[in-house]
Amino acid sequence: MTKTLNDVDIGRVASLAEKISQEPHVADTTWRAEVKWNGGFRSAAKIRDFDPANSDEPDQLGGTNTGPNPVEQVLGALGNCLAVGYAANATAAGITIHDMTIEVEGALDLHTFLGLKDGNAGFGDIKVSVNIDSDASAEALEALHEKVTGTSPVGHTLSRAVPVDIKLT
Repeated sequence: MTKTLNDVDIGRVASLAEKISQEPHVADTTWRAEVKWNGGFRSAAKIRDFDPANSDEPDQLGGTNTGPNPVEQVLGALGNCLAVGYAANATAAGITIHDMTIEVEGALDLHTFLGLKDGNAGFGDIKVSVNIDSDASAEALEALHEKVTGTSPVGHTLSRAVPVDIKLT
């Protein structure tokens, strides 16, 4: 019988952690996406065996608004990663989450992207608001929050300089 909390299979998570502690090389993983341009500002990312995730720019940026744009996807990736972290770590700590909403927003100046000035084309900052409905104490939720923010792969990726090697082939 599978034991779950927060719809997380506790045994599978514990099994993975045990395997990695016994065989550390198992933790070294590589993730991939293949993006196909579909004309205009439309593209689609093919990831594993899932249907392609569409991307487009909103009308006001010259797109046809058929999907979220790349910067919105980055914000969504951060929120999704944090949701996984809260669910996994709450489950490990025995904390029941009744409901959770994560709001993510980023400030972006389009001047550099449009070639109007030099500077940072990316987010100037990103703000996240996490709302968790739980019977856990404020102290337990704060400890959960510290654990999640300290271990989020997407959070860590966004908060530090990561070498990016883009080659034209």
